[in-house]
Order: sequence, then C-alpha cells, then structure tokens
Amino acid sequence: MNFGRLFRSKPSPRVASSPPFNYLDLRLKPFYIVASVEVGNTTTKCVLTATDMNNGKTYIVDKTVKMTRDVRGPKPGEDVFAHTINGTPLTRESIAELVKNTLIESHDKARLNIKTDLHFVVRSTGVVAELDSPDQVGAFIQALAQGCLDAGVPPRLMTPAMSIHNILERFKNYTLIEKVIFMGAVASCFPPQGSTGVEVVANEMEGELATAGIKEGSRWTDVDFRNPCLSMDFGTTLDGRVTSGDLPYAYTIGNLLGLAGAIPDAVVQGTGLVDKKTGATLDIFNGNTKPDYGKEAQQYADQIDELVRIEKVPASRTKYGLVPVCPDAAAQNNVVLIGCDVGVNGSDLPKLAKIGEDIYRSKNLKILFGALDITMAHTARRLVQVGVEEGVVSKDTALGVTGRAGISGGKPSLILEEIEKLGLYEKVERNVVFVDDGLARGAAVMARCMNSMGTPKNPLGGLRGGKCILKQRMDFESSKSNAAVPQMAKPDKETKDYFTGGHKRA
Repeated sequence: MNFGRLFRSKPSPRVASSPPFNYLDLRLKPFYIVASVEVGNTTTKCVLTATDMNNGKTYIVDKTVKMTRDVRGPKPGEDVFAHTINGTPLTRESIAELVKNTLIESHDKARLNIKTDLHFVVRSTGVVAELDSPDQVGAFIQALAQGCLDAGVPPRLMTPAMSIHNILERFKNYTLIEKVIFMGAVASCFPPQGSTGVEVVANEMEGELATAGIKEGSRWTDVDFRNPCLSMDFGTTLDGRVTSGDLPYAYTIGNLLGLAGAIPDAVVQGTGLVDKKTGATLDIFNGNTKPDYGKEAQQYADQIDELVRIEKVPASRTKYGLVPVCPDAAAQNNVVLIGCDVGVNGSDLPKLAKIGEDIYRSKNLKILFGALDITMAHTARRLVQVGVEEGVVSKDTALGVTGRAGISGGKPSLILEEIEKLGLYEKVERNVVFVDDGLARGAAVMARCMNSMGTPKNPLGGLRGGKCILKQRMDFESSKSNAAVPQMAKPDKETKDYFTGGHKRA
C-alpha cells in the first residue's frame, strides 16, 4: 500500500485564468488581437483575446455573451437549416445578424476598431444537434463568416497568410513563416482528416480549439499540457480530443462527442425555475449558494448516472448524443470515438427533468447543485476511463477540462478526486488542468498557427517536458514524407473558401 498517498492532503486543482488586462498595454506592447466568435446551443459569444508575442501568454480583453435562444425568429422567405438542442430555429440570415451584433458590441466595449485594431477572427459552432451529417457544419461556418463580414471584418483576417508579405509589419519579427508553414496542425496536432476533421465528427473543430486553448491556458499553471493529452470541453454538447505522442506533429487518436451541459440543464428544467424547453443551469446558477455534497446529493447523482451512457460509439450510429458522426471514417483514421448520451440521442432527457423536479420539491437548491457537480465529476472520470480501456489514454496523458459544466462551482475539486481514483498519476494535480474560455484561447492559438507565429522559448508544440520542436518541424517539412501528410502545405482555393465562407465544402 502507498501510505504516502493514503495520508496526504486532498490535491488542489490547477485552475487557469488570466489576470486583469490593462488596455493601455495594447498600444505599448506587441499584442496580437483575435476575436473568437462562438455560436453555441446555449450561448453566443464574442471573446476578444490579446496575446503578448514576447511570451505567448493570452489575456481576455472582453467577453460579450448572449443567449442563443434570444436570436430573432425566421423572417418570411428565410430557410431554417439548423436548430439548437432545445429547438431554437436558426437561419443563415439570423445567425449572421446575431454574430454581427455581438462582434460590434464586443469591440465597442473594448474600445477597439474592427477594421484597424483586430488582427484575426476564428469562428466555431456547437450547434450540430439538428444537422444531418458532419459535412453540413461547413454551411454553418459560412453563416458565421457572413456575420463577420457584415460587422466590417476584412476578409483577409479570416484566412491564413500565404507569405511574410501578408503579415503586418509590426508582427514580421514574430512570424516563422519563412522557416515553417501551416500544414493544418494547430498546436502541433493534425485533425483526423481533411482541413477540419468534420468528416469524422461534426464538432471536431470545437475539439481542436478546446485542445489548443487548454494548452495555452495551462501556461498560467504548473501543468504541462502538451502532447499526449486529452481535452474535455463541457459546453452544452461535449467535445474534445485525444492526441498521440508523435513528433514533430501529434495525431488525433480520439474524439469526444455527445451531451455535456445538456445533462444538468435537463435536470434544472424539471424544477420549474426555468423554461421547460430552453432553460439552462446558467439561469439559476448562484455563486453564493454553496453546494451540498452529502449523502442525499450522492444518491441523486447516482440516479442521474444510471441514465447517462458513456462508451465507445457503436459502429452503427450516425448520430450520438445528437452529434453527427461517421464511425467508418473514424476507423479508417484510427480514431476512437468516445460518446456521452442520455438514452439514445437524448431520448431519456425527460427522465432527468423528473429527477430535478423531485430534488427541488423535496430538498433544496444546495442539494440540487451538489448532485449536478457530483454527476459531472463522475462523467469526466467515466470518459477518461473509456479512453484508458480503449488504449488511447495512459499515465503519460495530460488531462484538460474547460466549459461551463466542467469548471463551474465545485466541479474542479470533485473531478480531481474522481480522476485520482483511476490510479493513473502519482500526483494527479500536476497532470490535470482546468481552463476558462478554452474555445477563445484556442482561437488565439489557431490564428497564430495559421500565420506561423510561435514562441520557441515557451512552446505549445512538442511533448510534455520536451523542448521546442522548430528544428524537427523544419526537417519534417523539407523531407519527402510530407507528401503523406493529410494537409496541404499552403491552402488551396477550397481550403481558403472554407475559412472565408466562400463555398460549401463537399
């Protein structure tokens, strides 16, 4: 028996969040400003980040958040081509309008000019519940692009630089574009297939951004979250990625998908405190209400756990947890799909609402919040456990958590305790990190990767505990083996159109 582990105090979670930002520094230091535009099932955000190019650390400049359910309704002649998980109808025009207004409001709050102060825009969406196939995500990204253009974003701020001549003068000393080129690997990891990997799972781009964002956010802690790693983004839907330990570029060997924040949302919808269809935990979350993690909360969490299914996605499924997926494409790319569902594609969510009704009627909010925190901690542990069983997660794998249903309340401490039960790590707290705004931080990383802007003295790429891989990347790209990489050295017209919304990808 390991008596040291038995008697040592509970591990303290590493929660990364950047310090307050001084707006005056924007004019004095070389900050690279990126807008992350995210249209999710519950919230729509524009998060402005500023990365200090001297050390690679990213600050949150402004975060403007709107409820996606408040998007305007379809106008006559507009086609509804997507819905949120809770059924809110979306048209290309309504999405574009929502994005435009959110972008403009965010820049106004930050006292920044979209045309002159912004350096790049990255768009992502978690609204995949009503899409018929992963490929349709491209059409949604186009709608986001239109909203950016309507807000005044120049098209060049949404495409990778082709040469150093496309880099702003003030950042030319920080780009390595003449030494290495963007081959599709964000934070030194290739997607499963194609320019985004959505051919395998519809939310692959979100998983890519979350992984890169956790890598960046971990710099504010003592956790080295580089390859190999596993990211878990607990938004309304679940996304994430498992990476290999290959050099100089890792490969995606696992994808997470399904339901996440939708689980506590469904429980809360049964309380009567929120709308029964579109209500969210965010509507009643109160930081002053201390959760009760006692026996009663544990018992309710066990009831919820019985309805939550976590497993390797069966080969027969085309949707899992309402997320379009292609198990055949995953198998061809040696990618393990790990899913989280409630029933089959959310069919048992109403049962969660009944549990929520029982908790609120017979108990109180403290027990409700306690049960939800415990449930999500169990969910995180079960996801990792499937990764271990499938051979894609080991003691060398760093774990990262982001998203509202994974970092709010007392979840970080509970998740750490649950992960410790797996026995993977001697010091679990040095291998698990919790990061705010993972998608936005990932957008900042993606923008710099597209423009070959790195910080060799403080690298995001490479392996845990390892050094900068710049030389290895240069050797790799100059070798004949780069012909086998599933990415083009420089984006062709199809890839460029994908980023600008020029046409729907086949």
